[in-house]
Amino acid sequence: MGAYTLECPWCGRSITDHYTLRCDTCDGLIRAKYGARQLSLKSLPGMWRYYDWLPAKGYIDTPGKPITYKSEGLAKELGLKDLYISFNGYWPEMGAHMDTCSFKELEAPPTIVRAREHGGRAMVLASAGNTARAFAHISTITGFPVILVVPETGAHNIWIPGREPGDAIKLITMEKGNDYSDAIKLSERISALNGMMPEGGARNVARRDGMGVAMLDAAVFMKRMPDDYFQAIGSGTGGIAAWEAALRLREDGRFGERLPRLRLAQNLPFAPMYRAWKAGRRDIVPELDMPDAKKQISEMYTDILSNRNPPYGIKGGVYDALADTGGEMYAITNDEAIAAKKVFEDSEGIDILPPAAVAVAALMQACENGLDKRRSVLLNITGGGFERIKKEKSINKVEPCLKVSGPDVPLDDMLKVIGWPALSEKSLTL
Repeated sequence: MGAYTLECPWCGRSITDHYTLRCDTCDGLIRAKYGARQLSLKSLPGMWRYYDWLPAKGYIDTPGKPITYKSEGLAKELGLKDLYISFNGYWPEMGAHMDTCSFKELEAPPTIVRAREHGGRAMVLASAGNTARAFAHISTITGFPVILVVPETGAHNIWIPGREPGDAIKLITMEKGNDYSDAIKLSERISALNGMMPEGGARNVARRDGMGVAMLDAAVFMKRMPDDYFQAIGSGTGGIAAWEAALRLREDGRFGERLPRLRLAQNLPFAPMYRAWKAGRRDIVPELDMPDAKKQISEMYTDILSNRNPPYGIKGGVYDALADTGGEMYAITNDEAIAAKKVFEDSEGIDILPPAAVAVAALMQACENGLDKRRSVLLNITGGGFERIKKEKSINKVEPCLKVSGPDVPLDDMLKVIGWPALSEKSLTL
């Protein structure tokens, strides 16, 4: 059985675990503290190999996990001596079977297991696309009900690989003009209802420690932590997860003492964390860092990397992760991301999703600006293999059960359409 407790490292409190998401004293990000100080690999499927450092007492038989390998093609292209790639997606020859083609598939299994262990009857979450797809996939496998709130522009991202969507998935789309932050607002209203469980976003230890598996897998493969870690971010939760995983690896004592330098990238023109960080500010100032935010988001190459309320300045958030690791942020234009996508695909032989292309562009920019080519670098390809999986498996779209005009719509009629509370009562038999 997995052994963990919850604690707030910012005020030192031990936290009673009722699927708790907040520290009532300081509002910092709660962390899971595991009984296993050193990581011991388990003979379990997929990401559950790292069960010792996942906040769940059970597991789901899912094959998805990151695949770490040493690059030859891109490394040669960029002149890097020690470039490693964490590939999160579908690439059978490499043993990559993350069928939703996104590392969000690392978040969903431990989050759903933990929710069920804490009496959850249904989960509500907002997403710009990839997260909702991952939770829909795991819902289809487990039967655990999920209510997904997604902007209409991201609805095409909600599909199930290789099987028909399960009846437990309820997809609510929001009309054009709404973005991810609007979806979050509506999902929070729904999750406040009795019996609904909020997915929790960055505050959920299961989400962060699930994504942290990418860093664990790389360190195990490399037999050390990398010097630099590149990733594209929207909310920044994946960057926080990499930092927290690295802290545990340092405490383990077998993977090095120096934390990887986080090098996180946003997609212009919407880059509030980049602007705040470059200005030396802990807090995002909307008028300065994201003026006319919705227009900026509409002009992005990949609006999946957008969040108007990211966990940046919160204790334990992106700012602290960057400060603790001596990190850096990058702003990537659409043209830079598109060009980087082609460079990666030509040199490595697998297609990647647009958010991953932003990370590749950041690595290319760093190399152009003097990154020491002898450093050990880990590049997180957060999504890939979609063009490949379309040729080999059925891609079954999840159809919305309801479209709403905005985050303040009345809930009564919506709940009738999604089948609440019958949905929750059904889930009690799981």
